[in-house]
Amino acid sequence: MENTILEMQFAIDTFYFLVTGALVMWMAAGFSMLEAGLVRTKNTAEILTKNIGLFAIACTTYMIYGYDLMYGGGVLLDGIGGQGDTYSNAADFFFQVVFVATSMSIVSGAVAERMKLFSFFVFALVFTAVIYPLEGAWTWGDEAVFGLFKLSDYGFADFAGSGIVHMAGAAAALSGVLVLGARRGKYNKDGSSNAIMGANMPLATLGAFILWMGWLGFNGGSVLSMASKESANAVAMVFLNTNAAASGGVIAALLLVKIWWGKADLTMTLNGALAGLVAITAGPDTPSALGATLIGAIGGILVVFSILTLDKIFKIDDPVGAISVHGVVGLWGLLAVPLSNASVSFTGQLLGALVIFVWVFGASLVIWLVIKMTMGMRVSEQEEAEGADIVECGLHAYPEFTTK
Repeated sequence: MENTILEMQFAIDTFYFLVTGALVMWMAAGFSMLEAGLVRTKNTAEILTKNIGLFAIACTTYMIYGYDLMYGGGVLLDGIGGQGDTYSNAADFFFQVVFVATSMSIVSGAVAERMKLFSFFVFALVFTAVIYPLEGAWTWGDEAVFGLFKLSDYGFADFAGSGIVHMAGAAAALSGVLVLGARRGKYNKDGSSNAIMGANMPLATLGAFILWMGWLGFNGGSVLSMASKESANAVAMVFLNTNAAASGGVIAALLLVKIWWGKADLTMTLNGALAGLVAITAGPDTPSALGATLIGAIGGILVVFSILTLDKIFKIDDPVGAISVHGVVGLWGLLAVPLSNASVSFTGQLLGALVIFVWVFGASLVIWLVIKMTMGMRVSEQEEAEGADIVECGLHAYPEFTTK
């Protein structure tokens, strides 16, 4: 009887891992639609090619080397099939690999509309094979940072990856944008900024809703089990708090821009939802529903100020606001954890954030510079004017609406 119960728990937990992993995989569609809606028509096919390409690269490089670097037991070395203690090892790998792809997807939107496609793919290979797995090993893998100290010993905690996944992706994106430069026509000689509107707001909104839905698996799956009363209740609370935080982010961003500009700005509202989701990801298991809503609301406010500050003051051209959503708000998400979890310290959270940012930003900067000096990173001025679709993909995303 006991063996039957254990086998049933194993099956339920494995199935839960696979289903939530599939939800996280669905976030790749969300990033694709969001980014496709926020770029211009002449760059749509290329951004979609980026997203499906990076997903495949992430799955392959993490399988070959990244998973082994992060947790041990890579596919080519030891095999990844077989049974773990409470769920299948293969299910664990599947759940982890879609997280890697999510982190890399953050980079895609930030460097949109002016980067060479295969230069981006080369960076994706290095990021998913080495850069992300190393910082993941120091955090979820509980390895010592360069053999010196363990972040967990300092009270660092990141439940589902506000720092490990989202801030890491934003750090890589920031270094890439700094090396790449702004899009042509984004900034005037006097330093003023020109708004470059996305081509398809319905598509961007669909992408945000897909991400919202996928995030339930992102955070919910990180409970790591489902086959007991306690774990089932924890999953339900994480789902509730994730949804509450996203709602809080929307409301706060919407009200702020209405008060500030007198109009409801859709792109800021969409980023408010994503900011709320990022903010709660580090600790969706401990706050009350109202607490989660407030954490998300602060994220929604922060993202509006951050997007404007990076654009207007620092002249950092991020077409989709990825650096602000995932980086600035990712940091806030880490710092919010001690507010509802007494076992986590602000010192530990700051140390963890610093380690993640310095490693990912520094390592990524080196890789971007190597790519720039060898392959080149940026399309020519003429190619940028024509659009990346024709230059990189040889087709238009919307051929019926393209004039010859």
